[in-house]
Amino acid sequence: MSQLVYFGDEATAAGYRLAGIRVYTPGERGLLESLQAARTEASLIMLSTALAERLPAVELERLLAGTRPPMLLVPDVSGAVGLPDLATRLRRELGMLE
Repeated sequence: MSQLVYFGDEATAAGYRLAGIRVYTPGERGLLESLQAARTEASLIMLSTALAERLPAVELERLLAGTRPPMLLVPDVSGAVGLPDLATRLRRELGMLE
């Protein structure tokens, strides 16, 4: 289990592929199944924010909360979908959000 894996668009995936990282560019269907399969072989999964938006919120939270392997949200080359605000998320989960 020493494989880094990236899930995202073709343009961003090309850069990760050049760095020696295994990449997946799933179509409209099969994203969740591909992520679950990659969890068995990966030591780290990087998921583009654009693909993360396609997942049901409950599934995305479950995947991000898992620790084996850790999963990171990363922006894609277009920058169309930004990263979530971590500080607001933590405040909400800790019951500190006004």
